[in-house]
Amino acid sequence: MNAFESIKQGLTEALAFTEGHESSAVIHQVEVPVVDVAAIRASTGLSQGAFARSIGVAKGTLLNWEHGRRRPTGPAQVLLAMIAKKPSLVSELLR
Repeated sequence: MNAFESIKQGLTEALAFTEGHESSAVIHQVEVPVVDVAAIRASTGLSQGAFARSIGVAKGTLLNWEHGRRRPTGPAQVLLAMIAKKPSLVSELLR
């Protein structure tokens, strides 16, 4: 099977899966834990402004996360989960 056929087969399987049809596709589930943003920030010892800058988000976004109006998703959720495991990560990377 050449690269085109392999990609086409993968896309066909993905479409079948999203439509609820049986598929031979292998499905990988990655679970990223729900994060307590305020607790994570507090564990770093940084102010809201400093923490927001250190992870590359607007302070307003951080406030929305901390107050539960919104939840971090995607890369932000993964980054926050990593910081939760190792709060010193931010300071180590920003030195």
